[in-house]
Amino acid sequence: MIRKFNKDTYSWDGVETLVYKQDGSPFKDVTRQVLYDGAYDIPCQFRYFECLPGGYSTLEYHEHTHMVMIQRGKGQLLLGDTIYDVEEGDFIEIPGNTIHQFRANKNDYIGFLCLVNKDRDKVKLLTDEEMERFRENPAIKAFLESC
Repeated sequence: MIRKFNKDTYSWDGVETLVYKQDGSPFKDVTRQVLYDGAYDIPCQFRYFECLPGGYSTLEYHEHTHMVMIQRGKGQLLLGDTIYDVEEGDFIEIPGNTIHQFRANKNDYIGFLCLVNKDRDKVKLLTDEEMERFRENPAIKAFLESC
């Protein structure tokens, strides 16, 4: 099977563009496309997420690992206790139980391909106590308050 990529819309033929999540998680202006949903001997899901300018994914963690490649634009990634500038072509391993969040720059999109095991645990959000400890880091506090 071949799904042709449309460079103008950052979408693939036959793939529906969906809302990022529907579980009440806090995020802003993010879409999701599922390019591959496991088949044969490859039990993984291959997805494309896109944050509109100024958008961001959920601040979360989980037990499973993600492999991510930035496909479009640039922005920031909060990974653990470090904030990274990321751009098209960057390849990122997000280890299990590592807090992370992607953010698009105010004038740019950030789109990323994500490979994850089809059978995975559910996302975990930070508790109020975890968030309070997390915000003790001045750089993280500034990052979280910049939206």
